[in-house]
Amino acid sequence: MPSVIEVTDLRKSYAGRAVVDGVSFAVEEGEIFGILGPNGAGKTTTVECVEGLREPDAGRVRVTGLDPVADHERVARVLGAQLQQSELQPKLTVREALELYASFYPDPADWRPLAERLGLTARLGARFAKLSGGQRQRLFIALALIGNPRVVVLDELTTGLDPRARRDTWRLVEDVRASGVTVLLVTHFMEEAQRLCDRIAVLDKGRIAALDTPAGLIRRSAGATVISFTPSVPLDDHDLAALPAVASIARKDGRITLSGTDETVNAVITLLARHHVTAHELRVTDATLDDAFLDLTREATA
Repeated sequence: MPSVIEVTDLRKSYAGRAVVDGVSFAVEEGEIFGILGPNGAGKTTTVECVEGLREPDAGRVRVTGLDPVADHERVARVLGAQLQQSELQPKLTVREALELYASFYPDPADWRPLAERLGLTARLGARFAKLSGGQRQRLFIALALIGNPRVVVLDELTTGLDPRARRDTWRLVEDVRASGVTVLLVTHFMEEAQRLCDRIAVLDKGRIAALDTPAGLIRRSAGATVISFTPSVPLDDHDLAALPAVASIARKDGRITLSGTDETVNAVITLLARHHVTAHELRVTDATLDDAFLDLTREATA
């Protein structure tokens, strides 16, 4: 089966500056595929080429086998989009917005159960200007889905939301995927990408620094495991540096923090026992996508 989205050697420049520089990836049916990167990495330009809002300078983009620029009307029937910056007329009610967008499609979804599913039924008469940030995002998701798309693009969906609204929105994205819609998610929130995405392309300076599952990206981190403790007596730096697979050593206020692997953890315990040292408040945690992201973008910058 062909991929739902195929991007091959995509390139886009503005005023002679390459914003997207040879990006390639494929999104499979039914997955949540994340595009992650710092501001200015080329994320939004990439998805705007996928949506047909921008024409690539070079490369190939296909959505369900269609060219988003040459076949824009046909692509619009299979792809829904929530743009990075979206606004509606302030006096437009939720009901009016849903009815208006439904009129754009030959076979739209019934907006009533869609509104109920997204928790908008009680706000149908509310004007857009009176909606909270979370309610606006729910409405934009509904508008992106009203055309019964096979794939939906969500660009910086939770920017500006408080933590509760952000987590509520994450559950909505998971519900969207569960309904059979493929999701292309653009974000710079590491926790969001780690929670939602099946695979992630990390963009940096217009290029893909890595493409893998969240767990696979974390395994690439220089220190996939972090060990921290306060020793009952000082430990020698040479002993710590000699530990197997240790990636970094930090000291602060008598507390030692090491990054490494499971092998490092076992070696630390052995070292403490050999020197009869008690480890106060010993903590062993896995690295996060945030750690992997910093390592990957640091490598791409070097």
